[in-house]
Amino acid sequence: MNHNPFHWGRPSDSTYGPYNQQIAHASNVNPMARQQQQSDFPTMHTQRPMMTGTSVLAIKYQDGIVIAADNMGSYGSLMKLDNVERLLKVGQDTIVGISGDLSDLQAIQRILNDLEIDESYDAGDDEDALAAGLKANHVHEYLTRIMYNRRSKMDPLWNACIVAGFDDEGKSFLKYVDLLGVAFASPTLATGFGAHLAIPLLRQRVDSEADVKKLTKADAIQLIKDCMKVLFYRDARSLDKYSMAVLSESDQKVEFHKDVKVEDMKWAFAKGIKGYGMPQL
Repeated sequence: MNHNPFHWGRPSDSTYGPYNQQIAHASNVNPMARQQQQSDFPTMHTQRPMMTGTSVLAIKYQDGIVIAADNMGSYGSLMKLDNVERLLKVGQDTIVGISGDLSDLQAIQRILNDLEIDESYDAGDDEDALAAGLKANHVHEYLTRIMYNRRSKMDPLWNACIVAGFDDEGKSFLKYVDLLGVAFASPTLATGFGAHLAIPLLRQRVDSEADVKKLTKADAIQLIKDCMKVLFYRDARSLDKYSMAVLSESDQKVEFHKDVKVEDMKWAFAKGIKGYGMPQL
């Protein structure tokens, strides 16, 4: 050990060679970019989402699951896109609803597409093997590993995902995973603002697995529609057009409804809000 006070804690040069002074001036520029004389723009990770999608809602009913998400892509509070599909179908009977950063949503979509292609290669032309291959519990487990891996690299995918579908036994499967890799299951799930506004309404009807058996398909669909209406009233980053998927456990089918509109909107209450309609100076 070098006992010079200015070099305390540093191994001796005779044993390990001279200290590399460039370590203290290391750059986060990609070495390959420097070799190819490209721009010295540093490697950067997403620090916060820019273009985002808002809530995803899901609820179990006695014979399956209903899941919905609107089609808005917002830049801050500006509605930049009105045709973003945030319900992704994976395999034959799995729906993944994603909120958060839209560029990371596209990254997840590519990851899931690659997973689906790999699974179809393994199954070949055997339709039974393909149907039995990629299930909702497999997709959720895979997404959980992806999210935790990216979080551990300090480069998370800024999304929250709800996975709905059927497991290996054909039972309804509904679970959540977020950008930290935190995962849990519940008969009612929501992301974004829906976790604050819609979850209380959903849990009034379904608070436990016992309540699931009492909820019919028609009531579940109407409940989701009512919650989407509340979100459009109260969430500035929501839209009155959304996609909804209904999964039926009895026949193992997925009904996908696009461009569903919020119905029976009434804005008369806005006149009673203090400051509403005041002239702008």
